[in-house]
Amino acid sequence: MALDQSFAGRTYPPTEPYEVGREKIREFAEAIGDANPAYTDTEAAKALGHTDVIAPPTFVFAITFKDARQVVEDPQLGLDYSRVVHGDQKFVYTRPVRAGDRLTVTSTIESIKSLAGNDILDVRGEVHDEAGEHVVTAITKLVARAADEEA
Repeated sequence: MALDQSFAGRTYPPTEPYEVGREKIREFAEAIGDANPAYTDTEAAKALGHTDVIAPPTFVFAITFKDARQVVEDPQLGLDYSRVVHGDQKFVYTRPVRAGDRLTVTSTIESIKSLAGNDILDVRGEVHDEAGEHVVTAITKLVARAADEEA
């Protein structure tokens, strides 16, 4: 059954603040194999004009995807998450994520469309710091595959 397209535009409550730690940034950088010293060395980051170490661009996915659970677990939406694959991911930064940031995410369903029996859901996560300043927008495309006809 196709998702209700009237959910497009629905915004969910912001998350509790997530405090970005140096160790989390270091662990993430190591996990993705990125040896950029701005991710692990405060002095190297400062030499590049940052106030502290910064996170790799994809680091914020862990925060925004966690918040997107509000969308995928919304019983009124009726999304069958067992059929979902991650279709695309985009980030639009105002500034890098820094160690010490306290970030909140507010998720909005940008669009819902059906294509060849599949539901395609675009979710926008707006990430702001403690001062309310925009840090990054994450756009996640989820594809809920059509149910098998034989099932």
